Amino acid sequence: MTRFKPFSQRQLTAMNWWCEGSPYESRDAIICDGAIRSGKTLSMSLGFVSWSMYCFEGASFAICGKTIASVRRNLIVPLLQSLSVLGFSCKERLSHNCIDICFGGKTNRYYLFGGRDEGSAANIQGITLAGILLDEVALMPRSFVEQAVARCSAPRSRFWFNCNPEHPFHWFYTEWIRKAEQKNALYLHFTMDDNLSLSEKIKRRYENMYSGVFYERFVLGKWVAAQGLIYPMFSEQQHVVHGEPPECERYYISCDYGTVNPMSMGLWGLSGGVWYRRREYYHNSRMAGVLKTDEEYYEALAELAGGLPVAAVIVDPSAASFIQCVRRHGVFRCIPAVNDVVVGIRRVSDLLSSNQLRFHESCTDCLREFSLYCWDDSSNRDIPKKENDHAMDELRYFVMTALQERAEMAQAGAHSTALFR
Repeated sequence: MTRFKPFSQRQLTAMNWWCEGSPYESRDAIICDGAIRSGKTLSMSLGFVSWSMYCFEGASFAICGKTIASVRRNLIVPLLQSLSVLGFSCKERLSHNCIDICFGGKTNRYYLFGGRDEGSAANIQGITLAGILLDEVALMPRSFVEQAVARCSAPRSRFWFNCNPEHPFHWFYTEWIRKAEQKNALYLHFTMDDNLSLSEKIKRRYENMYSGVFYERFVLGKWVAAQGLIYPMFSEQQHVVHGEPPECERYYISCDYGTVNPMSMGLWGLSGGVWYRRREYYHNSRMAGVLKTDEEYYEALAELAGGLPVAAVIVDPSAASFIQCVRRHGVFRCIPAVNDVVVGIRRVSDLLSSNQLRFHESCTDCLREFSLYCWDDSSNRDIPKKENDHAMDELRYFVMTALQERAEMAQAGAHSTALFR
């Protein structure tokens, strides 16, 4: 059963700003940003439903996340648990991606939308809404957000936004947060101290999970630019293995393909919850003066595997010819890598900070790139410099693809076990 902890003053404001007598009741929107685990999502979602049920009957609303799956997981599940404790009646219609909520003789409908990419704006066109809640709005494309806001044409409609910070040139920061007064929006900045259910121990744990720009954004809640080394937490003393690495229970090979640019491959093994980069292959055709064919690279791949039971070869998704080459030989399962740069960098950072990635001393090119891999400070977006990045790209491919596959396998195994209980 859900038990509510006391709400902080900022959380209460996020819930009640629209109420009669509030100094903010005339505002058209609320924007909440700040640290992770600061309680902004729960307080905003409770406030959103309370406002809509108090002010409307028989109206339509939208709750949006980057994907429908993420908005269900991160917002809808805890929200419905909380609403049931408070006496609301909720009926979720999964096939229609909507929820009917009833309270005090009133019923309203809440549609779920995902704002994954530019094409998502078409999904929300045509509907008339009395209000909208956009969870993690900074992860959505501007076209989707602007289309969603344009759908709110009912009288007394309002906008509810929340997000964790991104870079200071992000369109939502420049167009909404910095112009909050101009847009008649209430802006609230949250810290982890606003979540009174977090113990000091848990706060310290989150503080230790991040470093560099991600610490400033997710822990301090700042809209700051990425600059300097991308992996400043990497330490030769902590992350480099000397001598023979331990025996491993599962193996992968990751590959960043290059013909003129360097070709980088790494052999990974899992042991005791830690992933070891056991050895590497790195060919720089410019320095060597020799271009290699896909077949020659396949021979290098087979030699790198060394007869080990490699679960999959993860390849740069743009390397279509090499993917076909590997598949044609029929020895290794070959899968295109997940290529989400910023999310991948963040996950690599998390694993380095928790000491779950280690590198054998023989992986000299990968170790070299750690000291050179930097943010591009000439850009107004979070992008790395396109140099000294081939082993780093391949590392990111491994983390984003192999670890996701492992998580899905574990989830499937748990589901199968549950079926036979």
